[in-house]
Amino acid sequence: MQSAVYAELDWTPDIQAAGIGVGVVDDVVTLSGEVDRYAERVAAKRAALRVKGVRAVIDHLTVHPRGGWPVGEAEIAKAVDRALNISAKVPETVKAEVNGHTVTLTGEAEWNYQRTAAKHAVRDLPGVSDINNMITLTPRPTAADTADRIRRALTRNALLDARSIAVTAAGDTVTLMGTVQSWAEKRQAEQAAWASPHVAHVDNQIVVSGL
Repeated sequence: MQSAVYAELDWTPDIQAAGIGVGVVDDVVTLSGEVDRYAERVAAKRAALRVKGVRAVIDHLTVHPRGGWPVGEAEIAKAVDRALNISAKVPETVKAEVNGHTVTLTGEAEWNYQRTAAKHAVRDLPGVSDINNMITLTPRPTAADTADRIRRALTRNALLDARSIAVTAAGDTVTLMGTVQSWAEKRQAEQAAWASPHVAHVDNQIVVSGL
């Protein structure tokens, strides 16, 4: 598995794999070392999760550009503000705080995809080493059939075997349990749950079997 993860990192064009170390214990991969950009750190984690048999990834990577930090705190703040403003998916209620090279996103969004879009808007910016996504969702009305609606959405999804996933709902919180064969399937199930207008929290306990 370690060799496979190294190969996948090397195969991914937007990763400088030479600076990344890989450790494996019981199908759990630990990534260590330094990368140039936050986006590269995200790409490395996703690459490791694509490898068959990997059940979890521990991210110990740090962002440290080889040529030194290209911009300072003030420049990062300006770039973050501009990136959030030009993104059609990010609502005006989302704000950002910059401390050193760490960006903290705050405010409120109506949908989870907007919260995700805000993070995506700033992760490729020069000088960003870490992102804390603290954006909350607007209050949701509860519905008695929330779990049933999500189950039907899972059944419609061509990438999922809905029979292997259990869905429970308590108020505006949904819990997903069961077993899937890849992290891509686990993400698909979670996205289906987030699409409900009655969900403010998703507890994704689905296990990746790696079989």
